[in-house]
Amino acid sequence: MRINENTLLEGKHVVLVPYNPEHVPRYHQWMGSAELQKLTASEPLTLEQEYEMQKSWREDDDKCTFIILDKHRWADPSVPEQDCMLGDVNIFLTDPEDTSLGEVEIMIAEPSYRGRGFGKEVTRMIMCYGVTKLGISKFEAKVGLENKVSIAMFKKFHFQEVSLSEVFQQITLQLTIDEAQKKWLLGGKKFMEEKEYKKTKTNIRQE
Repeated sequence: MRINENTLLEGKHVVLVPYNPEHVPRYHQWMGSAELQKLTASEPLTLEQEYEMQKSWREDDDKCTFIILDKHRWADPSVPEQDCMLGDVNIFLTDPEDTSLGEVEIMIAEPSYRGRGFGKEVTRMIMCYGVTKLGISKFEAKVGLENKVSIAMFKKFHFQEVSLSEVFQQITLQLTIDEAQKKWLLGGKKFMEEKEYKKTKTNIRQE
């Protein structure tokens, strides 16, 4: 999706940046993991296919993808950006007839970052971006039944279970953003700042 090709979202512990070609090798390395393939219901791709996928996701109007970076490592210009990567987060517009519906998918790929609140921070950030920039008013999440941590996290955001597939071993959760939900999601102290990716990267990392 072109809308976020120069968008950086800065949170307390993470920075969300557009998925660019330089991120592909690390992403490809992650997706060689049988565990991540199972959790994301993905098939392994060649490196060339991963580059094609990155290009496709950038061009497609129904996919909004950010790479998740460790904010504190990224602030150190001596650390390559690829070495700051810890996962990715997506919003998919799955219904051409209803662009207000967005499917949220988050992957904390680096094991050392799991169970530390990064997923929760990223989920709130991407939901706020979806509401304010993409016009999303209903979110959906499809999670493997074995992924108890993700299911519990989405339920903390007030997602409700709407279906369960024994065949695909998957649960579908949804959340409709009414005014009360919007106030809860966007309210309180400022927790996210939107910036220009290229300018911020140049200023901070001096690349």
